[in-house]
Amino acid sequence: MPESNPFSAKWSRSGNLLCHGHWILHWQGQLLNLPESRQEKDMGTWAIYSIIDPEDETFAQGLPEDEWIIENVEWLTDLFFDHGIPLETDYYRQFYHAVNREDWRCTSCAGCM
Repeated sequence: MPESNPFSAKWSRSGNLLCHGHWILHWQGQLLNLPESRQEKDMGTWAIYSIIDPEDETFAQGLPEDEWIIENVEWLTDLFFDHGIPLETDYYRQFYHAVNREDWRCTSCAGCM
């Protein structure tokens, strides 16, 4: 896998009320248009999303990389095809890593508490 990730991912909100944001994703600088059903929700990647105890794996949620890719391969393949992204395993993994860094859950910010 190349050292730099050709994907960049950003969630449009920070702080409280993460649930009111949307994904801003790029492939080598080109804006990616996610399916509407994916634009304004978490990606479901694995991490500990507890604001109260970010080290306690009891609060881990989501799917690890391999499971996540298998679960999401259909819409990812469509996304890649539509944007001219090679349908190669490394790119699926790099996409996961990009969104995992920015992923969130409803309980991530405590805005609803």
